[in-house]
Amino acid sequence: MTIPPTPMDTVHLERRISARPETVFGLLTDREKWLSWMGADGSFSFEPGGSYRTRVTGESVASGRFITVDPHRRIVFSWGWESGPLPVPPGSSTIEITLAPTPDDGTLLRLIHSGLPSTEACEAHAESWQHYVDRLATRAEGGDPGPDTWLRDKPDSDRNRSEG
Repeated sequence: MTIPPTPMDTVHLERRISARPETVFGLLTDREKWLSWMGADGSFSFEPGGSYRTRVTGESVASGRFITVDPHRRIVFSWGWESGPLPVPPGSSTIEITLAPTPDDGTLLRLIHSGLPSTEACEAHAESWQHYVDRLATRAEGGDPGPDTWLRDKPDSDRNRSEG
């Protein structure tokens, strides 16, 4: 499948998951399930206009608002960092996750993170979203992704590459 060229401020990711869209969507809209694949703690109001705030890695806290919550198909939310090394203020970028059923009862997940301020921010978020979508897929497929090694504070030299 051909994906259109990515604008300089956007991260695109696709992942085939061996679980139905309903299962994957549940991991995106339930606090305990969300925290089983990304983050150490947080508060979430999974409805349009609802806010969230979560400690993702180390002391890095992300926050924003849910824009669209379309059960089993799509979730859109603003994103940014209250703390951390990347200058992406809370709510300044947007994440859209779409879930499409596949013929074998799986899901094609597409993630688009747009509005990032720099190439460095795109690279860091691309690496991070790959890490977290892998963990999400493992959980959706009935596995346990185990403790997230990114939750530990990282040396400053590694931190810029892994926050996203």
